[in-house]
Amino acid sequence: MTIQELKDKVISGESVSFEEALWLANQPDRKALYDAASEITRHFGRPVFNPCSIINARAGRCSENCKWCAQSGHYHTDSDVHGIIEVSEALENAALAEREGVKRYSLVTSGRAVKGEALEKVCNIYQHLKDETKLFLCSSLGLLDKEELQKVWDSGVRRYHCNLETGPSYFPQLCTTHTIEDKIRTIRWAQEIGFQICSGGIIGMGESREQRVEFAFTLRSISPDSIPVNILCPIPGTPLENTPAIPEDEILLTVAIFRFVNPKAELRFAGGRQRLSRETQLEAMRIGVNGAIIGDLLTTIGSRAEEDRTMIAEAGYDIG
Repeated sequence: MTIQELKDKVISGESVSFEEALWLANQPDRKALYDAASEITRHFGRPVFNPCSIINARAGRCSENCKWCAQSGHYHTDSDVHGIIEVSEALENAALAEREGVKRYSLVTSGRAVKGEALEKVCNIYQHLKDETKLFLCSSLGLLDKEELQKVWDSGVRRYHCNLETGPSYFPQLCTTHTIEDKIRTIRWAQEIGFQICSGGIIGMGESREQRVEFAFTLRSISPDSIPVNILCPIPGTPLENTPAIPEDEILLTVAIFRFVNPKAELRFAGGRQRLSRETQLEAMRIGVNGAIIGDLLTTIGSRAEEDRTMIAEAGYDIG
């Protein structure tokens, strides 16, 4: 078994096994691994980078106890708290995203799920976005049931986001108010309706390298169109506030393994990349990252759109 042989296996349309991916993750020749992942990225994807933008449509006071999250009501943080935003705010923010060249746009809400009157307000916002913009609409509204997901679909949304966050063996150490199976159930319902799926998670929360490989395979089991890769930014007041930073070379390794395991998915930079050097970000884009959330993020400051456009061009991509 060689890196070249496994790369050729993936390019031919076959899937690597968990044992093969774990073997890749422990190879000392990182350059050969990164070069192979880059070939897979270029084989399955056009040289087009897919940016998206999000708005925090409801913030804070979440009932869930996810240890990484500033918006959990279980912890004392400085995170903003507000209800569902007004239509005018969403339209203004969406118009700005369009002017910056963004084509995908999502409302993201805190809480286990958006229910009842709050869901009606969100769907009303989406109706306006559908009628008054040309954006492809995405949505991140928590653990909805199938009837609720159908309402979101009927309002014009075509991609649903629900992060698995980490591998199944590690998830119970980070959250006990819901399970990874709850998340997968929502994703399956969304797929039955016809939604594209955006699902990834956070690396650097104390998980092992093997658990990150496990995570890549759990994602493969749900066939997401887009995989957001967040890097933990420890938030004061949360249980993970003193978690050591994951090394940059481990982040690049994770991108490479995710690309081997999920060769056709968009790998999307999300939260936490602002702490990476420019060189590391460019190398991650060469290896396998071909999408990003640009602009401001939910509880941490994202990079500005102009800076992103410059780096995307430097990495050899056109903006799609």
